Amino acid sequence: MSTNINNNGLPNIDDLQLLANELFKALPNEFPKEISLSPDKSEHPRAAKLAETILHTGSSDSLNQVPLAVPSNVQPAQHSFSGFGVSPSVIDYGNTGASVLYPNAGAGFDPQSENYSKGIHDNQNLNLNNPQTGFYDINLNNGTPQLNEESIFSSIALNNQYLPFQTESSSFEIELQTALASVDTQFRKRVDFPFNGNETAAAYYFLEQNPFAFDRRSSNIIVGNSFDTKEIPLFKATHFDAALVKKDFPILNETVNGKPLVWFDNAATTQKPKSVIDRIAYFYEHENSNIHRAAHELAARASDAYEAAREKVKTFLNANSVNEIVFVRGATEGINLVASTWGEHNLSSGDEIIVSNLEHHANIVPWKRLADKKGLKLRVIPVDDDGQILLDEYAKLLNSKTRLVAFTQVSNALGTVTPAKKIVEMAHAAGAKVLIDGAQSVSHMKVDVQHLNPDWLVFSGHKLFGPTGIGALYGKENLLNEMEPYQSGGNMIQDVTFEEIKYHKAPNRFEAGTGNIADAIGLGAAIDYVSKLGIEAIGQYEHFLLEYATRLLKEIPGVRLIGTAKDKASVLSFNLQGYSNDQVGQALNREGVAVRTGHHCAQPILRRMGVETTVRPSLAFYNTTEDVDTFIKTLWELKKVKF
Repeated sequence: MSTNINNNGLPNIDDLQLLANELFKALPNEFPKEISLSPDKSEHPRAAKLAETILHTGSSDSLNQVPLAVPSNVQPAQHSFSGFGVSPSVIDYGNTGASVLYPNAGAGFDPQSENYSKGIHDNQNLNLNNPQTGFYDINLNNGTPQLNEESIFSSIALNNQYLPFQTESSSFEIELQTALASVDTQFRKRVDFPFNGNETAAAYYFLEQNPFAFDRRSSNIIVGNSFDTKEIPLFKATHFDAALVKKDFPILNETVNGKPLVWFDNAATTQKPKSVIDRIAYFYEHENSNIHRAAHELAARASDAYEAAREKVKTFLNANSVNEIVFVRGATEGINLVASTWGEHNLSSGDEIIVSNLEHHANIVPWKRLADKKGLKLRVIPVDDDGQILLDEYAKLLNSKTRLVAFTQVSNALGTVTPAKKIVEMAHAAGAKVLIDGAQSVSHMKVDVQHLNPDWLVFSGHKLFGPTGIGALYGKENLLNEMEPYQSGGNMIQDVTFEEIKYHKAPNRFEAGTGNIADAIGLGAAIDYVSKLGIEAIGQYEHFLLEYATRLLKEIPGVRLIGTAKDKASVLSFNLQGYSNDQVGQALNREGVAVRTGHHCAQPILRRMGVETTVRPSLAFYNTTEDVDTFIKTLWELKKVKF
């Protein structure tokens, strides 16, 4: 709304009062719904200052934005790419990675800077209007002027939790924040977290949610046929609001059978944030070309973006060099690549390969086929009744004939986290090479190949919130260069004559033909997203959610949990007495809850646990306690019907 200016240069008091009343109607019930700004009224003497502040920042929509002192040389761009730290609903200052609410989101990531080489864990700012957290992508920078940090960044101090329209020097807003801090607003409950016994979670009082608020509420736990409120022990973790993060994933707005989708099939595949979707679309709209061998502009753009994605994978895994990162279709192809190249040329009759009882078929079948073909012996590390690796039994398997140990870091069927570093050390002590299947681990925990020291590690992009049909094989550079090519064709050769062929070194020697360029770039965007949130924060939140769901699931009579290792990632496998697994899956689907039923391509471990199939809900950071409650309530309803 506009206001009239009176003779002394101040806004008209009636207009201010009208605007202030509109604001106070939206405030919690503790505040009056109508006030007067006339001099003889004193209900809220500071409200005039509040209204004046809002007027100076624009319309009432300014409640969702932060006024910025934008340099005169920065012009808003005509396009907006949500997913690169820029919300379509707010002003776009070019491809700087900045947003109006948090203009330093993505800023400062010069590829030559120290921050860029360290990764992106240090910058946790989010855009609350569109909280996609992909960080600044150097391939989208077309020379846009940089924002003036002194004039813009000083208006936001996330660590001090300023109000959306507050500046550091405004005593009125500071006083208002202090007043609101003592009130339980209608937007969210305030919860005390036991960091040092007296700190309180920050709140964004005029916004729906706080992006760093950890979902740690007491839960309604069903006991018998009624709800009984029990206190869930507080879990010390980084603030993390999954409900806010969920807004980044368009598919999670879907309904199934008229119910909101609850995606509990993350071990099979994860959903994709809009930043990944937009990045792939941007490639096809602006960069689409084959890579490496053309002199034109689009080839340069595509090549730069593709190799930048390789750099992101290298940083994500903490590899020594980009030459240690080979793009493949996924973890399965990565394992087959090693089996078909190193295995074919280095293993001979009588040699032994060790795998664990926890393995996915993708880490069993290639080695079994190779063993059958070459006369090798396949040996298996046993697990206990909880699904934990028995290291003492593993030690007994190692001998001078052991040439390779291939094992999973996290079981896809049970969620067991294996003692990966110890397994690697023991194998190397015996003179064996090691391959780690990281398909289920990279989305839940920090995977550092220099720390773990495997010879190879594989993972799939679609389990890391990236596209399908893309993944990566990490291999030590010298070892990769010693391996024979996996496939032959263009892109992997230095020179070809009818007499002699010279191959590139890694990684090109393993990337024959036209690769999955767009999805490799999409994988880079997914890594941006995960790294922006922080893999440690993700892991802590998911651990809390797993404990929450496990406790509730164990309350249900007739539930048998399959896999109860002390160290687990976010997988819950179970059977429900009186029902087939398909019946349970169908009942959950009617409530919009997506789970996996079956053998999960891990038949040996399920048979070890005495079952053929399980129901497998698997969790990710965009799942919430409310999602878990829906899942648990459905299982209780099944029990009521049956018994």
